[in-house]
Amino acid sequence: QIDPLKQQATAGSQEAGRAAKQASLRYAEEQLRRNRGLFAAGVASKQSLDESQANYDAAFAELKAIDAQVQEQNVQLRYYRVVAPTNGIVGDIPVHVGDRVDPSTVLTTVSQAGALEAYINVPVERARDLTLGKQVQILGGSGSSIAESRITFIAPQVNDVTQTILVKATVENNSGALRNEQLVRARIVWGSKPAILIPILAISRVNGQSFAFIAEPGEKSLVARQRQLRLGEMMGNDYVVLEGIKPGEKIITGSTQMLGDGAPVKPQT
Repeated sequence: QIDPLKQQATAGSQEAGRAAKQASLRYAEEQLRRNRGLFAAGVASKQSLDESQANYDAAFAELKAIDAQVQEQNVQLRYYRVVAPTNGIVGDIPVHVGDRVDPSTVLTTVSQAGALEAYINVPVERARDLTLGKQVQILGGSGSSIAESRITFIAPQVNDVTQTILVKATVENNSGALRNEQLVRARIVWGSKPAILIPILAISRVNGQSFAFIAEPGEKSLVARQRQLRLGEMMGNDYVVLEGIKPGEKIITGSTQMLGDGAPVKPQT
């Protein structure tokens, strides 16, 4: 609560002024009623009646004006008791009892549990690829995704200092792992396509080329066949296979240093 004494005095002064205007209006109304009777009896002139009507209209307008002022001061008085708009958790309280404050002073903050909004600065070079609805992943310390969302806002202008575009994504913070004003790493998924992943341990290098052993049916059992691969980028502990392996083929991942092409192998459970 902010000390309301000064505002209460201002509101009280306006209330007193309204009482005076109400008395003036009652007097002007009585004078108008009296002059109407005298004019009807032929005693008072038309000019006297017109003057009474003008005095009444002026008093009525003045009362309306001061009513608006009283309402304004009472509305201002309600702001001296600061009430949180929603339930939440009180943050920092930078002021103490007795400190001087003004309308721009931050008294405290209230954080509401629930969804947060991630602010992501995207290099201007990717502006053409930005569209609403693209997938956004919020990354944890290990680089894995801890929350997912979609782009909900794209700023129309570029930040002239950083040459980035601000995009926003609403994050449902159901687990409570994120906090207001927290700095996080985000990844925008520009596109996706199906691909085969192969573990790094299954890859062998020969003369700068990548090879892997595939278990194929032989005459009596499975045999190892070495096959050259064309690999893409690495994702975690796996490589993306661009060419050389088809979906459903069996990859040999253990003891590949002792294997030769055509050697019999058997799966381990």
